[in-house]
Amino acid sequence: MAINYFSRCAEMNISAINLAMPPTTLSVKSRHVAVIGAGAAGLVAARELRREGHSVVVFERGREVGGTWVYTPQVEPDPLGLDPNRPIIHSSLYSSLRTNLPRELMGYIDFPFVTRPGENRDPRRYPGHREVLLYLKDFAREFGVEEMVRFETDVIKVGILGDGKWKVRSKKSSFNDNNEIISKSNAEFDDEIYDAVVVCNGHYTEPRIADTPGINLWPGKQMHSHNYRIPEPFRDQVVIVIGSSASAVDICRDIAPVAKEVHVASRSVADETYTKQPGYENLWFHSMIDHAHEDGAVVFRNGKTVLADLIMHCTGYKYHFPFLDTKGIVTVDDNCLGPLYKHVFPPALAPYLSFIGIPWKIVPFPLFEFQSKWIAGILSGRVTLPSQKEMMEDIQAFYSTLEDSSIPKRYTHCIGQSQFEYNNWLATQCGCQGVEKWREAMYSMASVNRRLRPEMYRDEWDDHHLVSEAYEDFMKYPSASNL
Repeated sequence: MAINYFSRCAEMNISAINLAMPPTTLSVKSRHVAVIGAGAAGLVAARELRREGHSVVVFERGREVGGTWVYTPQVEPDPLGLDPNRPIIHSSLYSSLRTNLPRELMGYIDFPFVTRPGENRDPRRYPGHREVLLYLKDFAREFGVEEMVRFETDVIKVGILGDGKWKVRSKKSSFNDNNEIISKSNAEFDDEIYDAVVVCNGHYTEPRIADTPGINLWPGKQMHSHNYRIPEPFRDQVVIVIGSSASAVDICRDIAPVAKEVHVASRSVADETYTKQPGYENLWFHSMIDHAHEDGAVVFRNGKTVLADLIMHCTGYKYHFPFLDTKGIVTVDDNCLGPLYKHVFPPALAPYLSFIGIPWKIVPFPLFEFQSKWIAGILSGRVTLPSQKEMMEDIQAFYSTLEDSSIPKRYTHCIGQSQFEYNNWLATQCGCQGVEKWREAMYSMASVNRRLRPEMYRDEWDDHHLVSEAYEDFMKYPSASNL
C-alpha cells in the first residue's frame, strides 16, 4: 500500500518542493523546546535540538527512557483497550519479541546498533527487545540526553497561546502497586511556556479493532495484541488471530505450541484462502472473518466455521494525542493525521509544532534522526520551510496521488520502500549525508528473506556481503570503532 510520492509527483508534473538545499540565514536562533516522550524518537530529537543550540526539556511519564521498548508483564484491565478511562500501559511488547529488522539497519546513523560489551547482552543479528532498550539507554548515556529528561512527568495539555508560544501543562506521574501509571486528581499542575513543541509520544497505545458483523452477540473473549505477553493463558484454547503484519505473524506462532487450534484471518488474501501452515499441526490461515454467531461460531469468507474461545486483534493502532489542543487545526481522520507537510509540520502552526515518527512500515530510528535534524535546523533558522501556502499545495498534491492510486486514507503515512527517498530528501534539506546504499539493499533483502523464510529469517540470511559493508561503514563512528 505504500506509495512513492516523489515518483508520482514527477509523473504528474507536480513539484515535490525543490530538493536543493534551502537557503540558510545568517541569524541562528536558540529556541526553548518541549519534547513529549523519551522513546526512540524523543531521545534523538533531544540530541539534535541541543546540537543545534536549542534549550530542551523532555517530558517522560515513565521512570526510564525507551518508550515502547520498556517491557512490562503488566497488561491493561480492558483487554481490547476501548475504555478511555483505563490505566494505560505504554508498551505493546510481548515476552518473546525479537526485532524483525537486522540490527545494522535499526540503529541511528552515527550510533550503530553493534554488539556491545556487558552482562546479558544479546549479540544476535535480530536481538530480543531488551537489547533494543539497552541500546537506547546506551545512546542516551553517550550523548547526555537523560539530563534533559523529566521522568515521571505526565503531559496533561499542550495548547497554543495568542502570541504563538505554547503552554505545556504537566503533573507528576503516579504509579500503583503493579507499576501502572494512574491518575492522581490532587496532583499539582505545572504550567510552562515554550517556543516550540515536538511531539514524540509514539502510536502503540490506542488499539484499532476489526469491525466484525455479529461480534456484539458473540459469547467468546476478545483482546488486542497490545495486551499480549506470553502464550500460557491460551493453553488448550481455540484462538482466532486477526491480522497479517508483524505482531500477527509472531503471536500466532508463539501460541501454537500451547493452543488447541490457531486460525489466522487476513483481509489481504483472497476470499477462498484456507491453508495449513507447514510445520504445524494446529495452525491455519484463512481469509477475513465474514461474521460471528451468538452460539460461538465464527464464519470466514472462505466458508469455514470455527468454534473459538478467543479472538485476538493484531490490527494495529490509532494516532492518539489526548493532550494536544490545536483548536481543530490538526485532526485525525481514519488514521490520517493532518494536514502535515512531509508527515512532520502542520503548515498553519509550523515550525513551532512538529511530529516525529508518524510514518510507518519503515526503519524507524534513522527516519526519526533525519526528521529531528530537519526540525532542529528549521527552528534555528539555519534551514527554511516553504510558505504556508506552498506547504498546503504540496499536501493537497500528495493527497491527490493517494486518491488517484486508490490508496485508502488510513495508509496516508505508510511509506514503505519510498522511505529512503524521503530520508534523502530530509538529508538534502539539512545539508547532511543521506542514506548509504547498503541500507536500502539490506532492507530489500531482509524483506525478501522474511517472506521466503518466515520461520527462520531471524537466524538465516544471505546478505553477508552487506553486513561486511555495513561494519566497514560503522568504523568511521567513534561509538562503534572503539569497541
